[in-house]
Amino acid sequence: MPASREPVSLLAVHRAVSEMRRGRVVAIRGSGGAAVLVQAAEAATPQVLDELAALSHAEPVLAITARRASVLDLGHSGAKVVRITAEGGMTTDIVRDIADPLRDPPPGTATLSLADAPAYGCDSAAVGLAKIARLLPAALTAELVAPDADDLAAWAGRHDLLLVDAGDIFQYEGTAARTLRPVSEARVPLPNAEDTRIIAFRPHDGGLEHLAIIIGEPSVESPVLTRLHSECFTGDLLGSLRCDCGDQLHGAIREIAAVGNGILLYLAQEGRGIGLVNKLRAYELQDQGFDTMAANEQLGFDADERVYLPAAQMLRQLGFKRIRLMTNNPDKVAALSRQGGFEVDRVPHTFPANRHNETYLRTKAVHGGHLF
Repeated sequence: MPASREPVSLLAVHRAVSEMRRGRVVAIRGSGGAAVLVQAAEAATPQVLDELAALSHAEPVLAITARRASVLDLGHSGAKVVRITAEGGMTTDIVRDIADPLRDPPPGTATLSLADAPAYGCDSAAVGLAKIARLLPAALTAELVAPDADDLAAWAGRHDLLLVDAGDIFQYEGTAARTLRPVSEARVPLPNAEDTRIIAFRPHDGGLEHLAIIIGEPSVESPVLTRLHSECFTGDLLGSLRCDCGDQLHGAIREIAAVGNGILLYLAQEGRGIGLVNKLRAYELQDQGFDTMAANEQLGFDADERVYLPAAQMLRQLGFKRIRLMTNNPDKVAALSRQGGFEVDRVPHTFPANRHNETYLRTKAVHGGHLF
């Protein structure tokens, strides 16, 4: 994407996310003249279904991840997103039964049909937009075949709908990471690490900020002790015993302070990238017997939705290329190494379990390949 277009691309997605979170309809433009109207599945109402059908002149369908379809035994394919149609038409109950694993009663017996969604088509973009919005990864979509919609931008304007290109949605995470810039810096003395400063990085669209917590004066000429820490409201702030996040955060600060200098990147990707609300939903599923990774999959997410493009961009701007990464997760080492230009060595970073997180830690070791 040309750098000159990045601000427009980010703004379009950011606005569409805002509309989707408010339960409003958004128009997505695909390639070859394709277009769909979209609404978040978790905001579905009978009125919304009627509105989608009336505006688009087409029957709404439900787009969900293949992961969600698989856990519901609706079928499995090589696609990442599938389109579901219901005999007799889509209803609010069907939408909620399929999209929400916490729905009670469980999914009904409506006759459903599945079809793969093109990887870079409008339906896949709709699910991607729901993920960016930190909603359930499911969206109602209706192909726009209205006879007066030849000029899509003008049509969307007449109907007071935001229009976003599918390509901008697919490229959003990469574009947001590339446009990260430091916007604020302050000295923040910490217990046992008084020589600490925090630099806030923000993407061009004013989206989620990531923080660089720099302890001491690490040299760009030497390998720097580093922790990439995904934010965890429940563990970091409240001290939840369900995870080891708080231990890892405060332990990393202690270890960095003990060696004299280093960096902790505090990344805005709660719940392994699914957001706080969905993480709380995953907790409910864990209480029903699913492990931490299976719970994410029940919601329709991958077991880990995090990306490390922002971390790589921040480290580049800070000038650090040789990293001693404090982690138990080999995938995190590989993800940072793939960004290019980094030499990454793993430093073990483990803490004792408690009776509330024993299963959680075992799951990370057995199913996530974490090293303890």
